[in-house]
Amino acid sequence: MRLPWRHRRGREAEARARRHLERAGLRTLARNWRARGGEIDLVMADGAAVVFVEVRARGAGARARAAESVDARKRARLVRAARAWLAREPGAAARPARFDVVTVEADGRLRWLRDAFRPAGDGV
Repeated sequence: MRLPWRHRRGREAEARARRHLERAGLRTLARNWRARGGEIDLVMADGAAVVFVEVRARGAGARARAAESVDARKRARLVRAARAWLAREPGAAARPARFDVVTVEADGRLRWLRDAFRPAGDGV
């Protein structure tokens, strides 16, 4: 079964983002990791840090830029999923963590926003 166009575009954006981050020295730990209430597109290691990456792609008709689509509700789901990932992986909770966003705009430009947001309260 073929994926709908929107899903194919998202998968292609995730693959492109992963290749870009790996060329920058990050190492992939997980892709499309799901937990109750959320999904993390990419979990990567940047040295000792665990990096939770949200990948956003926008088509030509989009009203908002890709980065603007990571709203407070989406950030909360990412934080919940990240906490679940950290709890499941031995020793991971002791490592520093951050949330990055990689965007692929309608014109094909890729932007990497390191430490794009921080969880409210006590962190991850």
